[in-house]
Amino acid sequence: MPDYLDDLRLAHVLADAADAATMARFKALDLKVETKPDMTPVSEADKAAEELIRGQLQRARPRDAVLGEEYGIEGTGPRRWVVDPIDGTKNYVRGVPVWATLISLMEAGEGGYQPVVGLVSAPALGRRWWAAKGHGAYSGRSLTSAGRIHVSRVGRLPDASFAYSSLSGWEEQGRLDGFLDLTREVWRTRAYGDFWPYMMVAEGSVDLCAEPELSLWDMAANAIIVTEAGGTFTGLDGRPGPHSGNAAASNGLLHDELLGYLAQRH
Repeated sequence: MPDYLDDLRLAHVLADAADAATMARFKALDLKVETKPDMTPVSEADKAAEELIRGQLQRARPRDAVLGEEYGIEGTGPRRWVVDPIDGTKNYVRGVPVWATLISLMEAGEGGYQPVVGLVSAPALGRRWWAAKGHGAYSGRSLTSAGRIHVSRVGRLPDASFAYSSLSGWEEQGRLDGFLDLTREVWRTRAYGDFWPYMMVAEGSVDLCAEPELSLWDMAANAIIVTEAGGTFTGLDGRPGPHSGNAAASNGLLHDELLGYLAQRH
């Protein structure tokens, strides 16, 4: 079985370059922001970070494909890097520090491409998380300055902390009633949003999180970090991995109950 540690080291190098680019423009008064066709914002920093990552991958892994949020798919083959240059662009353009660069390597296998390396770097928070298949999940400043992370062991919803992004998507999908029922059942709810709740699930400070509508680049890195930390990452349909267009993540002990509430449609 490949150990993927060279790929993980490369992901750190890519993240270092992206962090330098994104932090240089964070809170810049002359930051240029456009609106994409789906009405979401994209900044010059999103584009610059993805271009940097693609350029380095072209040199270091010329045979691998790259899928990114801003520039789509390039290349073919059994290995595919998946990049979200800034997850949390709306936060980024408003000066909120909760945003991150998400980098994942996916490999073709049974059931399609599956993440084998994932890295989430949130430089404005001073945090980074990563995982490689079979090696566990870690958080720290660098590969040499890190601690292993693990999901919580909370086994009852009345003791659980549940994180989400917003209410509107659940309402649009007719899932709001089940969502609200879940919020009434758990001990605590917080809308941290974007990558952060998945990382908190992985490190055991939150027990459950879910989002109703996502793209592959929003989920691939999060999925392997959560699972390597001992948790469960599926779509709302229960399918393992980041392929369902939405996500549910948990410490594993509460996953069936989480899906039971969020699968309800009215």
